Amino acid sequence: MRIAVLDGDAISTREELHAALARELALPDWYGGNLDALYDCLTDLGEETVLRVVHREALEEKLGPTARGLMRVLADAEAENPWLRV
Repeated sequence: MRIAVLDGDAISTREELHAALARELALPDWYGGNLDALYDCLTDLGEETVLRVVHREALEEKLGPTARGLMRVLADAEAENPWLRV
């Protein structure tokens, strides 16, 4: 089981968000650093993966619509892939 933590306090830009997601989730090299590519990667996961989002409020304050979009993608991917828990 992979346990990943996304810390909103440590992220200030979209680039930092996608770098943290790629690192924490060990996303493939082809990961494009955008929410569409993230959804594709998350729905392709084949091992049990838990993603904890901590300090979500800080992430939303800094990234606004991007953070809200992230949370929608995470919820959609979780509903699609039984290996993913957020």
